[in-house]
Amino acid sequence: MPAAAADGIIKIAVLVNSTPGENVQQFIEGSVSEGRSMGFTVDIFFSGGDEERCREMARGIAHADYDGLIFSYGNAGFSYDILRPIADSGIKIVTFETLPYRDGRSIHGLVTTFQDDYSLARLSLETLVSYSRPDHVPRVIRISSDSDVIFLDRRAWVFNELVNKGIIEEVALILLPGLENPYSAAQEALAEILPRFLPGSADAVWVPWNEFARGAVGALASAGREDIKLFSVGISGEDIHQMLHYPDIWLASAATDTRLAGTVTMRILAAALAGEPLEETFYFSPQLVNAADLNFGVHISNFSVMLPGWGDGTGLFDHYPWMVELHTAAERYLRIAPVVETAAAP
Repeated sequence: MPAAAADGIIKIAVLVNSTPGENVQQFIEGSVSEGRSMGFTVDIFFSGGDEERCREMARGIAHADYDGLIFSYGNAGFSYDILRPIADSGIKIVTFETLPYRDGRSIHGLVTTFQDDYSLARLSLETLVSYSRPDHVPRVIRISSDSDVIFLDRRAWVFNELVNKGIIEEVALILLPGLENPYSAAQEALAEILPRFLPGSADAVWVPWNEFARGAVGALASAGREDIKLFSVGISGEDIHQMLHYPDIWLASAATDTRLAGTVTMRILAAALAGEPLEETFYFSPQLVNAADLNFGVHISNFSVMLPGWGDGTGLFDHYPWMVELHTAAERYLRIAPVVETAAAP
């Protein structure tokens, strides 16, 4: 990376437009550990989902001495506005779960990465349907949010498609007003409407985000509604814990490894800095987590024991000779030099 490393160091900013939930933390851990394993300096910026604070941080990054930026969880339009000046300043950008477009315009040289939201939703919903009788259309309560969030919109599209085809029936839609406190908001909203549904009148609750799922399983368990099953998208350590405690309610979740997503997104940014030819978009494929397959020895750090291939990034943008050299050099350096941690910028 002769051009990027002209000053002797490669500095990366990771700007996260979200609150620091467990999946977000996994993404950050993957990107930071991979960046530092190549000898990069990596700084983390949290906006807490506050758009104005995110804009302010982006302006600071645009005028700082960064070579690359990873931007995650940005909404359409808004993301284009804040990323365009950064790209114009010469900083390479890779995004995750972000739509950096405005009026059909994209940013030249920017690479986007996504969980495959359509496949995630389809896998989760097809699993829900598989638990129903062949001659029965499952009646589903859906929990989502009216916020303009890309991954929720994409997953909702699949749900609506199956409704329109008559494969599932939506008997209630709970639209939460935002993404603040998703656990308690989902639990309270579902608990409020459950008395409307006598046993046999609803078959399942479907949530497109696991942060809603933990609240939903709490509401179902508290009401003693094991007749209504829960299906979701996403997985975390706390989700595994809840699925183990309520295996007769929370039956399955479709998920991708967000730590691996962070790792691979950092590799793609490194490849962009090195001038490697890259496709504009990369998707992470989902896997299905069944509650029946879990046990109390399974957790996120050893999930591959249950799901072969989970967390395996072999072959994903790791084949460049210069990347091998960077890893080797960084490993050698860390063996002889003390690690000095610096506080991330506010």
